Amino acid sequence: MITFSFPAHGGSGGRSTVGDREVLDLPAAVRRARALGHRRVATVGFSMGGSVVLRQTAPYGPQGSISGQGEHGERTVARPDDVVAVSAPARRSYQGTAAMRRLHRAVTPPMGRLVSRLGLRTGIHPEDRDPVPLSPTGAVPLIAPTPLLLVHGDRGPYFPLGHPRILLAAAPATAEPWSERGFGHAENAADDALPGRIGAWVAARTG
Repeated sequence: MITFSFPAHGGSGGRSTVGDREVLDLPAAVRRARALGHRRVATVGFSMGGSVVLRQTAPYGPQGSISGQGEHGERTVARPDDVVAVSAPARRSYQGTAAMRRLHRAVTPPMGRLVSRLGLRTGIHPEDRDPVPLSPTGAVPLIAPTPLLLVHGDRGPYFPLGHPRILLAAAPATAEPWSERGFGHAENAADDALPGRIGAWVAARTG
């Protein structure tokens, strides 16, 4: 297993682009796992990381070779064999909950970014997204034939159950949804059993 923190998360320095350029970081972890000899590699992302694993797997636009698909559509070592998105948003601009409105105030205006950097020690990249990145909903149809698991809780304060439903409606028929009763948001709300269940789901796809 390889774990890492995106820029400005955990012990990582740098500045966060809140899921935009982070799709350029994830392929390095996939390649590293393959270099260590792992034959089957699954990417598992929580919240913002969930949107990143969805977008990184989708071969689109000029970033196709980065996200794991070669120039002529062939699979590359950077493309995972399975994708698991936990508590992922359907769209990144969502502000329908109080928690997301607070988050947008912290990462969008210059004053909010300053407070985040000084008070929360979380650096947010100051540049606007140009071009606007592909949304998670736009990414999921492009993931096939890679197996996809969408995990979401019914008590998430950031993204209500409408988000996984939108993602599932856009996803290939092979995508599998898990609606977790009593589960809040992302890794902080996950019990000890959830990672093991996700691991078992991935292992069941190893031929």
